[in-house]
Amino acid sequence: MSTISLRISESLHQSVRELAKKEGISINQLITSALGEKISALITKEYLEEKAKRGSRDKFEKALSKVKDVEPEARDRI
Repeated sequence: MSTISLRISESLHQSVRELAKKEGISINQLITSALGEKISALITKEYLEEKAKRGSRDKFEKALSKVKDVEPEARDRI
């Protein structure tokens, strides 16, 4: 494990303190979890952007053309 020191505003610190207390976890656990979630979101975004670059509109439309043109079931209607 590593230790980091960071400076945050008093209002942000207060919010973190309150949320950690509300969740019944330490401030360290809350910040670690939040950081992990943010990193995961950024990595996922990069992954999806890379996948999108390899996509092809023509291939998508070709695949879509194989789907039957039928009315959706009642539970799937908007």
